[in-house]
Amino acid sequence: MAAPDIKVTVKLFAAYQEVVGSPELELEFPPGSTVSQVGDYLWSQYPELAPLKPVTNFGVNLEFVPAQTPLKTGDEVVLIPPVSGG
Repeated sequence: MAAPDIKVTVKLFAAYQEVVGSPELELEFPPGSTVSQVGDYLWSQYPELAPLKPVTNFGVNLEFVPAQTPLKTGDEVVLIPPVSGG
């Protein structure tokens, strides 16, 4: 029997939210998926976000994480675009 898909909540901010048109997405990924695959999904579905790929950081459950962090069902994933201000 195959393992069930991983269900995660993706919180979107700044340019991500503007382009997607929603502050949050519920997504499913195959077992063994990593945080970077959440980004890959968004960049493929919304090509106008692709320029953010090299400067985007990731967070899971309120902690910064490396892109290769494995996903677990129930994780809250955040793609953090560059911010500026003063």
